Amino acid sequence: MKFTAKQISELVNGIVEGNPEITINKVSRIEEGKPGSISFLSNPLYTHFIYTTEASIIIVNKSFIPEHPLNSTLIRVDSAEVAFAKLLELYNQIKDNKSGISKQCVIAESAKLGENLYIGEFAVIGENTDIGNNVKIYPQVYIGDNTSIGDNTILYPGVKIYSDNIIGKNCIFHAGTVIGSDGFRFVPQNEGNKKIPQIGNVVIEDDVEMGANCTIDRATLGSTIIRKGVKFDNLIHVAHNCEVGENTYIAAGTGIAGSTKVGKNCLISGHVAMAPHLTIADNTSMGGATGVSKSLTIPGLSYLGSPAMEVSKFRKSIIYFRNFPKIVERLEKLEKERKPGPSI
Repeated sequence: MKFTAKQISELVNGIVEGNPEITINKVSRIEEGKPGSISFLSNPLYTHFIYTTEASIIIVNKSFIPEHPLNSTLIRVDSAEVAFAKLLELYNQIKDNKSGISKQCVIAESAKLGENLYIGEFAVIGENTDIGNNVKIYPQVYIGDNTSIGDNTILYPGVKIYSDNIIGKNCIFHAGTVIGSDGFRFVPQNEGNKKIPQIGNVVIEDDVEMGANCTIDRATLGSTIIRKGVKFDNLIHVAHNCEVGENTYIAAGTGIAGSTKVGKNCLISGHVAMAPHLTIADNTSMGGATGVSKSLTIPGLSYLGSPAMEVSKFRKSIIYFRNFPKIVERLEKLEKERKPGPSI
């Protein structure tokens, strides 16, 4: 689809400076802009690109003052970053505006289907499932028996949702994510480890997004719970009977062991590892590769290192660690200086 500068300015409440009828049909980074594309400038570090880009339209802040002639039409807004984010959201809605049910999918007769669905090729929907309105189920998705999917949720290709799980509204699950696989629990016995059956489920509330290849284990008993507004990067693992609080953000490669409870509004960086049966307070932040072996019960603190240490203490420890070779040299020198001579 093509849009004019005038149409875009109306969408973002902006002012056109240049040709209002110039058209675009794609988006681009400002340094890679080509004719027919739209980009934006908000970071001053990229200002020099606005004089060389071939993008047809550039969204800029109202405060931007060009120092050289421009080839692009400008749209001036209060915040170029916010306006461009809004355009990208609209672009995604148009791009992903799929509908219809493929003849090559498999849907159980007992499944309850909402309106305006998209169900792609080779998707499988099990017995007694409940699929809400405006749900998009991409090819090769599997939805197990007795599972419910809320309105406006998107399941990208290859998502697997086991039986008996509850998925809320407005959720997004990217390719390869698995919801409801067995928790990792075994009992040591003389003849070998015995698997403990996992008969609970997973409950995911509204407005949750999960990146590609995340795995959320079902509870042994009860539910593993992902609360409203949680956002996961790729490759996140949440074990059985865990709970992740509202609006917590977790970056790639993090693993949360069984029965750990993570609070609200936490910011967890990549490759964090949490031991089982812990409590993580609300508003906790963790830097990359933090290893958490004990509960963190004071809200609002930040942690680094393994084992996890409050940031100020960790930074002091790093200084000592870096100076450790020099400290050892000094000790060895002192020992030599104080070494007693031969006895008479």
